[in-house]
Amino acid sequence: MDALTELEALFQDARQTAMLEATQALLEWDDRTGLPTQAGAYRAEQITQLSGMIHQRQVAPEYAERLQKLNAKADSLDLTLQQASSLRLLYREYHKNARLPTDLVQALARATVLGQQAWETARHQDDWSLFRPHLQQIVQLKRQQAQLLHDGGSLYDSLLDQYEMGARTGEVSEPTVDGAPSNLEESVTNLQAVFAALRDALAELVQVLGGAPRRPAGRTWQRPIDVACQRKTSRWISEQIGYSFQRGRLDETSHPFCTTLGPHDCRILTRYQPEYFPCGFYGTLHEAGHGLYEQGLLTDWYGLPAGKYVSLGVHESQSRLWENFVGRSQAFWRWAFPPLSKMVGGAWDGLSADDIYGDVNLVWPSLIRVEADEVTYNLHILIRFELEQQLIGGQLTVDDAPEAWNQRYQHYLGINPPSPRDGILQDVHWSAGLIGYFPTYTLGNLYAAQLMQAAQRDVGDLEQRIGQGDFEPLLEWLRSKIHALGACYVPAELIHMTTGQPLSHQPLIDYLRSKLFPLYGL
Repeated sequence: MDALTELEALFQDARQTAMLEATQALLEWDDRTGLPTQAGAYRAEQITQLSGMIHQRQVAPEYAERLQKLNAKADSLDLTLQQASSLRLLYREYHKNARLPTDLVQALARATVLGQQAWETARHQDDWSLFRPHLQQIVQLKRQQAQLLHDGGSLYDSLLDQYEMGARTGEVSEPTVDGAPSNLEESVTNLQAVFAALRDALAELVQVLGGAPRRPAGRTWQRPIDVACQRKTSRWISEQIGYSFQRGRLDETSHPFCTTLGPHDCRILTRYQPEYFPCGFYGTLHEAGHGLYEQGLLTDWYGLPAGKYVSLGVHESQSRLWENFVGRSQAFWRWAFPPLSKMVGGAWDGLSADDIYGDVNLVWPSLIRVEADEVTYNLHILIRFELEQQLIGGQLTVDDAPEAWNQRYQHYLGINPPSPRDGILQDVHWSAGLIGYFPTYTLGNLYAAQLMQAAQRDVGDLEQRIGQGDFEPLLEWLRSKIHALGACYVPAELIHMTTGQPLSHQPLIDYLRSKLFPLYGL
């Protein structure tokens, strides 16, 4: 068997593993969209069983032998970008998976399925005690995982790397992960440095806006809108920006998310509040942005790195770009207001597009991350970033986490959560074991600002096109520059290559100033 035939056999093995992963994702989607209460324990065992099967395939001796052999001669083969990057990243993933015993993988699967179910109940009942023991177990298991994956830096870095390859929380040292791309040391993001610069700039911006001569009234959202109307607006806006319902669907859940179950099966989920329209509308726009990325990946490479998103930070850049840079723009609302005002059944009678535009850009400290404005949103992320580093590092216990959460909200935003539901129980991530995920939201905001600058440079007058409801040029640009490249590049490298500049907080700050200063009379 020649090397290219061996490579295709290896890829076919990885695609078969991806089928099992998609099956597991389907069970998880079902768990979050209406699983009968008494079915929860058995669902946890189903997912635990599948996770073990998947892990055993990922570390099977024959698979490892084939990977080692092909990786050793990769430089002598005439491989395409997709072939070379897929082989390299499969090799890297193998070395990470091989460090984890199957029993730990299964223990994490069981704990996080049961943890999400417990979180759902605890949040509904506003009772932290129902979730506390589950989070205790999850944190212990994630520490074990981090220790096994540790390659220098902090333990937390080992978890962060699963979501944003090349991101670190401190000074960068030469990576030692087997099979890492040779250029990784040139494509590393020091989150502490970037986030500190962003935090200082945001603090100054909040202070300036606080003393502004005027501000939006914020009265638009005091008008209730029936959920049936909101469902129509959510489906409509998803279709308008390019999300295909022939390859996806829109459902409801307690915490919005997006999941992909196959090359033509990307599902988005949102939630609605009759008294607060932005919850459903912007939640849907955010998840549809994720969906556009998934639907733009190369279907021929599904199940392999070349057909997979490059990182969760870049994934978040897509959702935040459509939610905020498009969906909170003046051009967008001047286009969207007439059709949306008809769909909401007269709830906006007497209002104008500029009224809505002003209110969706009102800056004010709020308790709920997913409902936060663009300026204060990243402060919500910094709170979580600090807490989960301390949880994994052992400086903070699970028992003390609610109080630490509340103290940071008082420090960063000047507000105090009145109950766990609006505090430490508001996010699903820790119950799902997604510790290390939160920083990717801020990275997504930073990436999105740079991408929009580059798209404006390459495409032309995006504001005019958005004002006409013409989203195709922007989507096609993102498809060619980001989606079609899959995971062929390290995230920081992809952003630098696409935008012409390394990661920086400045484009986001410039964007916020240029939009908000005229609204606030500055």
